[in-house]
Amino acid sequence: MIRRAWALLLAVLVAGPAAAVEIINASYDVSRELFDALNPAFAAQWKAKTGEEVVIRQSHGGSAKQARAVADGLPVDVVTFNQVTDVDFLRKAGLIAADWQKRLPNGASPYYSLPMFLVRAGNPKKIRDWSDLVRPGVQVVFPNPKTSGNGRYTYLAAYAYALEQSKGDQAQAADFAAKLFANVPVFDTGGRGATTTFIEREIGDVLVTFECEVTAIRKEYGKSQLEAVTPSVSLRADFPVAVVDKVVDRKKSRKVATAYLEYLFSVPGQEMLAKYHYRVLDGAVAKAHAAEFPSVRLTTVEQVFGGWDKVAQVHFAAGGILDTALLKANSAR
Repeated sequence: MIRRAWALLLAVLVAGPAAAVEIINASYDVSRELFDALNPAFAAQWKAKTGEEVVIRQSHGGSAKQARAVADGLPVDVVTFNQVTDVDFLRKAGLIAADWQKRLPNGASPYYSLPMFLVRAGNPKKIRDWSDLVRPGVQVVFPNPKTSGNGRYTYLAAYAYALEQSKGDQAQAADFAAKLFANVPVFDTGGRGATTTFIEREIGDVLVTFECEVTAIRKEYGKSQLEAVTPSVSLRADFPVAVVDKVVDRKKSRKVATAYLEYLFSVPGQEMLAKYHYRVLDGAVAKAHAAEFPSVRLTTVEQVFGGWDKVAQVHFAAGGILDTALLKANSAR
């Protein structure tokens, strides 16, 4: 018995400390700085709780593009996307369980944002609302809705505005979307690429992107150089998260992957999200940061479009309203 105990101890000493657990998070394009800060905070909490080292690696890109990469074999443990349709794409591919939205609070969306406008100093084109984005001579920069959740939210927010202005006329709303697309000088694949086009390449009169990105850009480049414009109405962008069941079951990483997503709903996680300019669910955290977020009337995909399933069928399917508007815009250039 004593020999066996010594043998086990020797084996442990020879093997050394256990290797760190590694998980990979596939996320949308403009979340880099957020997770650069959040991942070490979670790792420290996990180490204190379990004694186990965890390393979180990141993959970033346009949300829809990321979903396709995961479906094609990118072995990520979790996804933190910005659109339900991208997670549901992986559900349909057999990688994520059908009940993914029931596993975590708020339909598995721990935070949200909305499309806003960023203009240059003095707002030379006097851009105030969505209607200004379709005026002749106004160049609008936002990512491609075919590859980016950020771009899809911009398209849907503009369409929702047009529907409201036209009292529900779908033809007028589709025409509005086509005029908007015709004013886009270049379509980047993701939100960060669109930011680079607007800021560094100095293309465009207005950048449409998530509020969190607008605030971060102004902090980095100077509030005197860039102005934020809040439209009269925008679309709530809930950011869904999910464990990639097929991967975590193979890697035996479900426990830490689940805890990682749960951390986003915790008070420390919500504080970190608010610090990086996202709107959060926790009432106390939201109240503490309320002064940082302008008041804006928000509508939802459910209210305007009847839910994400209907959006996917009517707008995003091949030959749908989005494709038709893009084709009409191209022919008008």
